[in-house]
Parts: sequence; structure tokens; C-alpha cells
Amino acid sequence: MDAQGKILKEAKVASEPDALVEFFEKLRFAIERIGLEAGPLSQWLYAALKGAGFETVLLETPHVKAAFSAMTLKTFARMRAGSPG
Repeated sequence: MDAQGKILKEAKVASEPDALVEFFEKLRFAIERIGLEAGPLSQWLYAALKGAGFETVLLETPHVKAAFSAMTLKTFARMRAGSPG
């Protein structure tokens, strides 16, 4: 997502460090920051992404909910539907 909230890329990627690192490295645009919702795999994925040089942050569930509530209804509906925009 860019600074204006436009979705730049959507994909299904395995929740495994190597798969995520490969996915982000192959993107054709710069990644400023990766946000991971805190959960059972988050520490493992966080360590791998940081180790690969990506700026990565862990987000507690209430913060993720707040971010979604701040989105426009149209953007949220597209995300829920799996539509790229």
C-alpha cells in the first residue's frame, strides 16, 4: 500500500521466512516498511525479515483494528473482497 492508501500489490505467500523474503525482494518497487500482526508466527517472521534487511514492525491486534477502521469504506471493502483496487 502506498502513502495514499492505494494497494500496489496483492498476493498469497506462504507464512514462511524464505517465501516472504523472496516475495519482497522480487517486487519492482521499494518497500519502506513491513507490518506484521502479532501472533504465533510473528517473532519468527519478524527476525527473518529484519535479517534480510527489511524495516519490519510488529503490530498488536488493537492497532491493526484501528488501522482498518481508519481506512475508507471503499478501500476496506476491496481488501475484504480480495480485489486489487
